[in-house]
Amino acid sequence: MGTALVPASQYQLYKRTWRRLVQTARLCCGVPDYDNYVRHMMEKHPERPIPDYATFFRQRQDARYGGGRIGCC
Repeated sequence: MGTALVPASQYQLYKRTWRRLVQTARLCCGVPDYDNYVRHMMEKHPERPIPDYATFFRQRQDARYGGGRIGCC
């Protein structure tokens, strides 16, 4: 059984599909997409500093779960 090489165009398709699947799984679990966030910040808000992933993740969790608050009050 030989190992056949995957053509470059097919490899790119697999890579793109895999990234989309991972992105979808993360969004379903509530994990935001840092790469899209960085791209947005660079395009729309170049004057603002871009936080590292850990800071970004903490900010998103605080926004989603209320920053340590339990309930609405």
